[in-house]
Amino acid sequence: MDARVILLSHGDGGALTRELINQVFFAHLGNAILAQEGDAACLPELEGRLAITTDSFVVSPVFFPGGDIGKLAVYGTVNDLAVSGAVPRYLTAAFMIEEGFTIEGLEQIAASMAAAALEAGVQVVAGDTKVVERGHLDGVFINTTGLGVIPPGVDLGYHHIQPGDRIVINGSIGEHGVAVMGRRQGFSFDVQSDCAQLGGIIGFLLSNCKGVKFMRDPTRGGVATALKEIALQAGCDFYLEEEKLPVAARVRSICDLLGLDPLYLANEGKFLAVVAAGECDRILDTLHQHPLGRQACCIGEVRPGSGNVFVRTAIGGTRRLELYTGAILPRIC
Repeated sequence: MDARVILLSHGDGGALTRELINQVFFAHLGNAILAQEGDAACLPELEGRLAITTDSFVVSPVFFPGGDIGKLAVYGTVNDLAVSGAVPRYLTAAFMIEEGFTIEGLEQIAASMAAAALEAGVQVVAGDTKVVERGHLDGVFINTTGLGVIPPGVDLGYHHIQPGDRIVINGSIGEHGVAVMGRRQGFSFDVQSDCAQLGGIIGFLLSNCKGVKFMRDPTRGGVATALKEIALQAGCDFYLEEEKLPVAARVRSICDLLGLDPLYLANEGKFLAVVAAGECDRILDTLHQHPLGRQACCIGEVRPGSGNVFVRTAIGGTRRLELYTGAILPRIC
């Protein structure tokens, strides 16, 4: 028996399952709630409105410049809570592991998750492990659920968006998509994923500023897809300024070379905010005080309309952004 890789018997509920749970998951993610080992996590009473989200992570490769699937699973889940205005508190994590995946790799993922959870101020309080036959899954997939509390006075939603509002982003776009693609194809792009937890910067913003109406993290499908979905729900048109879009020179040159549009590339440490025009300058000044907001900028405005997103190009033209119908970068989150 090769103890260095995952075997089907690691998922049969017997001795090897117990060994895997104790030596990998409990060793890195253990806490008092998880240690109860019940069929459900019994949580302390939470005060305030609750927010809950669920997500699945199937990134390929599972290790990429700037992160891995474990870090991505924690940050991606807490970020969905944070852009909803909630303070993340608890996570659950279910692992689907392919037979033959290395235990060393699984430990690295668990350790990465633990570090990310500590940074984000959350605990992993419940989980599950399944093992599938070799060739029926690509390495490891992770499903998570996140629970958070919305502080009093925080109310974000599509219904607040109106013509005249401004569109803000906290930094440059496209790094995650380029980093994952580069590692998958064996290219040396020298681009790191922007994978980061947004709870800190969003909490800092909401506690210091008024006028934030809605937020969304532009992950799968990028900024273009996120804004198109928001515009449709809000029943307004969005106008972006191409020259104001923050794209790092390295990312832009790679996109130009490969024919990619950075607006459709995934991000894992960025958020879009629709804000009141009169509060935009103060909001930007506040974001600039945080390490994840040094490059924050206003990229466009809201106008009357019916759910369209337009980009004014550098040469004076206008192009319409639509929901992408193909797959630029499969398996990026």
